[in-house]
Amino acid sequence: MADITRRFGFRHLRSAPTSHIRHLRGGQLTHEGAGLAFWFRPLTAAISEVPVDDRELAMMFHARTADFQDLAVQATVTYRISDPTVAAARLDFGIDPDTGSWRAEPLAQLATLLTETSQQHALQLIARTPLAATLVDGVTAVRERIAEGLGTEPRLGEIGLTVLAVRVTAVRPEAELERALRTPAREQVQQEADRATYERRAVAVERERAIAENELASQIELARREEELVAQQGANARREAEQKAAADAVRTDSEAARRTRLAVAEAEAAGTLATQQAEAVRALGEAKAAAEAAWLTAHQQVGPEILQALALIRLAEHLPRIDSVTLTPDVLTGLLTRLSTPTPATTPHTPTGPAGDTDRPVR
Repeated sequence: MADITRRFGFRHLRSAPTSHIRHLRGGQLTHEGAGLAFWFRPLTAAISEVPVDDRELAMMFHARTADFQDLAVQATVTYRISDPTVAAARLDFGIDPDTGSWRAEPLAQLATLLTETSQQHALQLIARTPLAATLVDGVTAVRERIAEGLGTEPRLGEIGLTVLAVRVTAVRPEAELERALRTPAREQVQQEADRATYERRAVAVERERAIAENELASQIELARREEELVAQQGANARREAEQKAAADAVRTDSEAARRTRLAVAEAEAAGTLATQQAEAVRALGEAKAAAEAAWLTAHQQVGPEILQALALIRLAEHLPRIDSVTLTPDVLTGLLTRLSTPTPATTPHTPTGPAGDTDRPVR
């Protein structure tokens, strides 16, 4: 909207660079162009302001498919007034000389024209297309149809309007129908999810089975190795027992041999000792026999008195030891009596003893 300033009954207009100003005074063109600034008298001036910038028009309308299903179409049209002189001549873009605002609503007229034209082309397309195809390719098809229809619309060219772009943001059915349409897809997705879950469980079960088989194989291998270990330990124990028995046998044999040798040596030593003892005994016996023979020979040559004396000596040698002798008066009296009694003289006899001594008479 242009800025208008009041000064002493005159008006000063200053427009934006995107606004095309057309100033008529007395039916004659005085000023025309974008971004103008000039003085004018409000009683004799007719001014039009046409925007020449790009504008966005959002629209939403309903359509029915070939299978009688309602759809909501959301689209946006970008347009621009390419010929502001023609647009100002066909539409009322006149502004109030005091406020600078439009006296009518030219942009609303353009919006209505674009919306109805776009809706007409979209309805023609959707009415011949089933719901499923519309939902699959509806956005692209509707956009191309609207762009083509607006580009070939003669009315738009007559008012100097150019469509720059068309965008279709959504083609949606009703909420209940959309939920119903989503159900098979959701069920399929759920089935795929269940199938993936079952496959994952199957894979998990297979892996668990493989793990269990590996554990069982490990246990079997461990049991086999334990069996081999027990067998090897038994073989080692048996071999050790055999070696110990062999060593004991060898030790027993060597001990028996040693004992045999010791017994033989002892027997030989005993035999030798017995022989020596026998020789010694024989020699001693012979010596004793010779001594006895000599002694007997010597005794045979002496008289009876000498033999009695020797017998008494031998007897005295075998008598027990007498430490003390007690003489009583009776013994002394008898001994003195015997000593005092005279005895007859005996005939002297001088036998020769073993030592050559001469026996003396006993009184």
